[in-house]
Amino acid sequence: MNLSSSALLTDLYQLTMLHAYFAKGMRETAVFEFFIRKLPPNRNFMMAAGLEQALDYLEGLRFGPEELEWVAQSGRFPNEFVTHLEALRFTGDVYALPEGTIFFPHEPVVRVVAPLPEAQFVESRLINLILFETLIATKAARSVLAAPGKLLVDFGLRRAHGAEAGVHAARAAYIAGYAGTATVLAGAQFGIPLFGTMAHSFVQAHDDETEAFIDFARTFPQGTVLLVDTYDTEAAVRKVAALATQFKREGIAIKGVRLDSGDLAALAQRARRILDDAGLREATIFASGNIDEYRLRDLVAASAPIDGFGVGTSLVTSSDAPFLDAVYKLQEYAGRPRRKRSSGKATWPGRKQVFRHAAEGGRFHHDVVTVESDPQTGEALLLPVMKNGRRLAAPESLETLRRRAAAQLASLPERLATLEKAAEPYRVEIAPAVYELADEVDDATSEV
Repeated sequence: MNLSSSALLTDLYQLTMLHAYFAKGMRETAVFEFFIRKLPPNRNFMMAAGLEQALDYLEGLRFGPEELEWVAQSGRFPNEFVTHLEALRFTGDVYALPEGTIFFPHEPVVRVVAPLPEAQFVESRLINLILFETLIATKAARSVLAAPGKLLVDFGLRRAHGAEAGVHAARAAYIAGYAGTATVLAGAQFGIPLFGTMAHSFVQAHDDETEAFIDFARTFPQGTVLLVDTYDTEAAVRKVAALATQFKREGIAIKGVRLDSGDLAALAQRARRILDDAGLREATIFASGNIDEYRLRDLVAASAPIDGFGVGTSLVTSSDAPFLDAVYKLQEYAGRPRRKRSSGKATWPGRKQVFRHAAEGGRFHHDVVTVESDPQTGEALLLPVMKNGRRLAAPESLETLRRRAAAQLASLPERLATLEKAAEPYRVEIAPAVYELADEVDDATSEV
């Protein structure tokens, strides 16, 4: 079984729900919406990502021989249900925010309209895919806002929570504005630019640091970045500077040096002076090592002469906000709006749309969430992306997604484009039509 595409990559209760619906013949059209209830304490917005992987999953959903054999042998389900699973496909419609779109609590990010068993069964994997990439895209977007104009590279694979997480994090970060990744498979699979330098072990494996620099530069003469903090950072930069004339004679271009530890601001200042004095003004300084958006902000504020950063652990784990209060809830079944009323977890019923209103100058001003049939001004954010289980258009290119994400970040109100929690959160209005529908549903179910 392929881990990422197996139909068994779900919660057990999705199978039990599927069986229950099958047993009772419940196949009327259902509408589910994926949304978040609230922002993490240190977030002012979220950036949607992961839709492409979600659509891949929906188009490819099926129980293969191995999955069917497991279900049959589990002893939990009758043979007729196993036979039914063999023909299961996703045949529904999907509406979604395009990837790279900024969104806020209570706004549907994805709407699924499909026969109830299908719409229910896909819940776990859809949340899994969309939530993760959304977390990482948002984390990456904060780095882009904190360090405008700086080269940002994903260095997170080795600290990611699994292979798929490492690859999908690279994709999400690239959408949000990162320049590339060190993860080779992400480059091969998505065409994301690849970046890499050298390992400390290469220097340690040599008896002399200068010899290590010469060997590495001669191996990669077209633009080498030398790691200078294995022993003494400042001394290593001086060794690089001393090699400048020799490298120039050999046609070797020193692209830059990489700092990976210590007081990055102070070390970068000293390294810049040494490089400049040696005529290496074009050589860049790249830094890594426990970098996050807060450290980026501080280094930029200190005018540290660092041209680019490798961001790893904090990015791929979304370390300061590693989860979202995200849910996928039934909003309509068999033509009737439905809603959950439990305390603290009540939902708004019906098929909904989000309309965004801009202030003068183009920055976002406020959003309105209303039922799909309620005409509104503003930009409708939720768009059709799948009909009868098939995409309506070819996948958008990553460059298109990057341009959208950049435009969205540029349109954020200034108070939201900071790392601190905004004193005035973004305004999301729930339209009167939604309140009216909720009252109707509550009246109809008051005796339940």
